[in-house]
Amino acid sequence: KPEMIALGEKLFNDKRLSADDTVACATCHDPKKGFVDHLPTSEGIGKQVGKRNAPTILAAMFNATQFWDGRATTLEDQAKLPILNPIEMGMKSPDEVVAKIRGIPEYNEEFQKVFGREVTYDDIAAAIAAFERTLPGVEAPFDRYIRGDSNAISASAKRGWALFNGKGRCNTCHAFSTTSPLFSDQKFHNIGIAAHKTDFVELARNALKIVRTGDLDQIDRLALETDMSELGRFLVTKQPADIGAFKTPTLRNVAVTAPYMHDGSLATLWDVMDHYNK
Repeated sequence: KPEMIALGEKLFNDKRLSADDTVACATCHDPKKGFVDHLPTSEGIGKQVGKRNAPTILAAMFNATQFWDGRATTLEDQAKLPILNPIEMGMKSPDEVVAKIRGIPEYNEEFQKVFGREVTYDDIAAAIAAFERTLPGVEAPFDRYIRGDSNAISASAKRGWALFNGKGRCNTCHAFSTTSPLFSDQKFHNIGIAAHKTDFVELARNALKIVRTGDLDQIDRLALETDMSELGRFLVTKQPADIGAFKTPTLRNVAVTAPYMHDGSLATLWDVMDHYNK
């Protein structure tokens, strides 16, 4: 529904969803910056800095899971977590969020119009997700090239495409097909980003003592506020094979979504190439 999408866009841009009225979804997912913030790791209320880089929400509707570690399966689940994270938007509970939004007359009217009932936390998330599903990303020159326009990309880019699928083996994880055009296998891999600075064995042991499977709020806090962030997918699954593994991000709009990797540690695409080359 157009009304639901409009409500979601309004909520997405509203800093009143945060505890001190300084942070909106759009703060870290800025439409002017490719729906990222161009910071290595994102900044929440009170200038607190988390451990993870803000992924773009362009084409997020096509993701099999949300977040770098896939801890949320839907855009609705994803939308709920940052609002409640103490170092992101800092609201104490869903009830507190609902009370705050119910205290804003225009929202009361709009939720009644769209959902036919008073504001609920599920409906807040549903509206934000509905807006996010309208952001598929833009057609790239590459798309025209694949459809047969051989002049759509440069000779250098064509050499890059051959390397990408050949010697570079980039397509092992970032494969492209017309039915799966995201350049992502939607899986999780440890590509050695944190390996040089992290004692994975000790971190994993500590995590196993405290992580309750399925507790999204707990995983969310460990991922954003502690060194256990580097365990990646392991926090979600507790499977040893997932230690240090993070989701293969889409390569769509990649030129405008720097810096790169789960911790924003690679500033440019040149740095990304350099990392893989080594």
